[in-house]
Amino acid sequence: MKKYRIFVALIAPAALLVISPMPALAQGPVAIATAAAPIVSDVISTVSAKPKKQGEWLKAEVIHSDSNSILVREQDNGMMIHSFTYAEPLKDKMTAIQDKGGYQYGDKVKIRVKPGETEALEIKGKPSKPI
Repeated sequence: MKKYRIFVALIAPAALLVISPMPALAQGPVAIATAAAPIVSDVISTVSAKPKKQGEWLKAEVIHSDSNSILVREQDNGMMIHSFTYAEPLKDKMTAIQDKGGYQYGDKVKIRVKPGETEALEIKGKPSKPI
């Protein structure tokens, strides 16, 4: 009886290994793929849409503004202060705003910038009347 138990204890794991699924082996040499012509769809729709504007909007409060740059504090995090120069299309607009009095301390603005850059692409916000 004791020998039978030892025999079953040794044969059972071996039987499980035999009937368990084995990993697939390589199927011989791999054929070299040849370059095929690209698949081109018969229907190609060309939509003439405006390109999507790049950048993210930053809600901020003006600390200082002049005709070359703007210094702002984030509304979400008051400890974050950013300094932005103006992109070429924005310079004329900002010069015109500066001639009328410009942005004053505390004005709320939204600035569109590309992440990681310090150039303002667009600025929205109403300048307050100069003191």
